Amino acid sequence: MNVPAPDTWSIAPAPVGDPDCRAVLHAYLDELISRYYGRPAEETEIAHEVGDGTDLSGGRGVFLLARAGAAPVACAGVRWLSADTGELTRVFVTRSARRGGAGRRLVGAAEETARSRGVTRMLLNTRRDLTEAIALYTRLGYRPTDPYGDDPYAEIWLSKELV
Repeated sequence: MNVPAPDTWSIAPAPVGDPDCRAVLHAYLDELISRYYGRPAEETEIAHEVGDGTDLSGGRGVFLLARAGAAPVACAGVRWLSADTGELTRVFVTRSARRGGAGRRLVGAAEETARSRGVTRMLLNTRRDLTEAIALYTRLGYRPTDPYGDDPYAEIWLSKELV
């Protein structure tokens, strides 16, 4: 699939239950689970992790879906932890859409969405083996911070002041 450059993508809030959102989340979780366990992800594992999306909807957060034309190509979520703090989560760009600033564009859209709600600090956590993600976040100004939350897979915690 020949995907247009990220600067032409539309990125907008979408419900996690939308079929296009679920397709991108499926690809995301399949990759994460496969990398972690060294085997293909099972459908039950993916379904469990996708959940019902309530943590990224309503007053709890927002789920962003990126489209290249009509094709869903990436996603990111922001959870509202407090009035001024958000958590960046579920950042993913499909294999066919990677490169050309895709991750930078996606994280930038998530940060702008958070700023529009008054968020001045963004937190995130990730695993050590997700070296591409760590490199992206570091390039974008995220720095080590104290551990937070109870994610059993979190190994690295980062934060960024949104100004």
